[in-house]
Amino acid sequence: MKPLKLPCYCGSIRQASRVVTQMYDKALKPSGVKITQFGILRLLSHFPGLTTGEMAEALVMDSTTLTRTLKIIHDSKWIESTPGEDRRERHWSLTEEGKARLQEAVPLWKSAQKEFAEMMSDVDLDELTKSVFQLVQKSAEAVA
Repeated sequence: MKPLKLPCYCGSIRQASRVVTQMYDKALKPSGVKITQFGILRLLSHFPGLTTGEMAEALVMDSTTLTRTLKIIHDSKWIESTPGEDRRERHWSLTEEGKARLQEAVPLWKSAQKEFAEMMSDVDLDELTKSVFQLVQKSAEAVA
């Protein structure tokens, strides 16, 4: 069966998200990194020492889902944690293996970016990105 055009904004965005995720996961496969893991590794490469809560907020991700993904990345020895002032708080950073894995994944990610841009050549991707981020910001403001 072919994909259906859904009459629901949420359903349509989720369909698109799955397509894009599958495309990036396929491109990143040789590195062993999934796009969700790549985002976390990239975030920690720019902001080492973030707590789980800070990462969840930055990525607009449910903390339970993030915790599951962090466990996988941690078990792969790509990240490590140090305790915070509160015993429950963990500060996360990349390990040397994580830095190497990210370095290996970046060219594959760039290739996926290029593939996506070519596939969407008839769409203003800067405007699309701006619109999507406005949605994220409005959602964050509504919660605050």
